[in-house]
Amino acid sequence: MTLYIVATPIGNLDDITLRAINTLKSVDLIAAEDTRHSGLLLQHLGIKAKLFALHDHNEQEKSSILIEKLKSGLSIALISDAGTPLINDPGYHLVKACRENNIKVVPVPGACAAIAALCASGLPSDKFIYEGFLPAKAKARQDCLVKLLDEPRTMIFYESTHRLLDTLNDMQTIWGPNKQIILAKELTKTWETIVSFKVNELINWLNEDTSRQKGEFVLIVQGHIKCDDDIDPQAISTLKLLQKELPLKKAAAITAEIYGLKKNQLYQIGLGSEQ
Repeated sequence: MTLYIVATPIGNLDDITLRAINTLKSVDLIAAEDTRHSGLLLQHLGIKAKLFALHDHNEQEKSSILIEKLKSGLSIALISDAGTPLINDPGYHLVKACRENNIKVVPVPGACAAIAALCASGLPSDKFIYEGFLPAKAKARQDCLVKLLDEPRTMIFYESTHRLLDTLNDMQTIWGPNKQIILAKELTKTWETIVSFKVNELINWLNEDTSRQKGEFVLIVQGHIKCDDDIDPQAISTLKLLQKELPLKKAAAITAEIYGLKKNQLYQIGLGSEQ
């Protein structure tokens, strides 16, 4: 009577873990977002298992059926089309129902596009927020971006091909042209691309070649940096001197200790001076 939350590859099939394979082989049933898509993965892995369709449009209705199967003693694995279930994919209602019914839930971790992009971004990763897809309608999207104007943490967004430029143009309008953005495209796939630009430069880069606008995208966005005028100029001077001899993280930590400031704030200022 266990629900396993199993991460699957986001592009490169070699990223499946041994534990994920063994779990998928051992369960009685696999709940999948798209049974045809997941069937190809299982076929590649040589796994024969019963599949149960669980997606955004039927999750609340079908969760009760899966709960009854779990209560009867079956073990079930939940997978999405790619990556970690529940991270912008179905599964929340099922997991919530399992918790309410005292059914054991076991995570089997693995690939996640948001984390893969963050760790390769070069932006601060000690504190970050995941925003997923912004609203499709312009007004709602712009309202969300306004609320994030003063967000100091690194921000993670997903975006689709047909809305990418609209989102970036809104970011430029609301946050200004100098906001640093890392665009990660087609992660782990043959045409994987990770580039870092200020938002106005990124828009220009995408417009130079329309093929760059196609694919699955993760946007890693620099958090809001307080104006340097709010910080003792001597602290900034010290930071810059230390940067010449030490890694930025160490230089920021030492400067923060000397002047009683937040090291993450100094780190972001130092990051800006390096670009």
